[in-house]
Amino acid sequence: MQHLEKHPSKWAWAILSAVWLVVCLIQPLHADDLPDIKKRGVLRHLGVPYANFISGSGDGLDVELVQLFARHIGVRYEYVKAGWSTLISDLTGLKYKLTKDGVEITGKAAVKGDIIANGFTKLAWRQQLVDFSTPTFPTQVWLVARADSSMQPIHPSNDISQDIAKVKQLLRQRVVLGVANTCTDPVLYCLDEVGAKPRTFKGTLNELAPAIIHGEAEATILDVPDALVALEKWPGRIKVIGPITPPQEMGSGFAKTAPLLRAAFNAFFEMCRADGTYRRLVEKYYPSVFLFFPEFFESP
Repeated sequence: MQHLEKHPSKWAWAILSAVWLVVCLIQPLHADDLPDIKKRGVLRHLGVPYANFISGSGDGLDVELVQLFARHIGVRYEYVKAGWSTLISDLTGLKYKLTKDGVEITGKAAVKGDIIANGFTKLAWRQQLVDFSTPTFPTQVWLVARADSSMQPIHPSNDISQDIAKVKQLLRQRVVLGVANTCTDPVLYCLDEVGAKPRTFKGTLNELAPAIIHGEAEATILDVPDALVALEKWPGRIKVIGPITPPQEMGSGFAKTAPLLRAAFNAFFEMCRADGTYRRLVEKYYPSVFLFFPEFFESP
């Protein structure tokens, strides 16, 4: 104590360190469920700016949908910007790493939000960490190339596995971009096993299409929503070669400790589908998706 009294700055630092330790100890390490959120009075929407789900300008399909949900449960909406590498940890309070067998929990993290909604694809490894809502959007992973690529779009058959094999055969000795920890991560699709040269892109998903246009690689893998936006934004400069995966689904993500919140969202979403609210939002942000997945948008 005498040593600290002779050095006020060290005394102040000791106090701050103690306070910080207490804050860390009381920081919630699991997500709140619906009653806690109603008591708090705010729903925290975790999201990565991506395609037309979260534009980065205060709107987007998932922004509007979660805003309506917050109003539905009687709380204020708050957007919490996240990154792909920390998105799930920000929801669950769990740090993790991917292994060949799935997911390994490596520690704890601060919980920063209550719901993930940004075009969040339902993948097997993600389901080990979060619970998904009712499917909210259809998707698929496509191979997209520069318009001047020698690769040509395949002719679709009635066998999706055969179509995927045709696309992968075109990738021998070709550089393909993808973003780690997302649905475009080349590791997920074993592209190196067919002779491709997968490369991890250091930028964002929104920058993949511009990257191949500007010559960083010949091709990239994109999911349907991002590809639709890119085709509209850069007409004639890229082309879709074919599928890398079967059709998939997107949904909102919830911590496994928040089953009541997830159930409330599912009931709300079904209401939006029934009264036409959801279709109007999709028509606003993804008008061409109905051409590719008409069955998904059929009336319930």
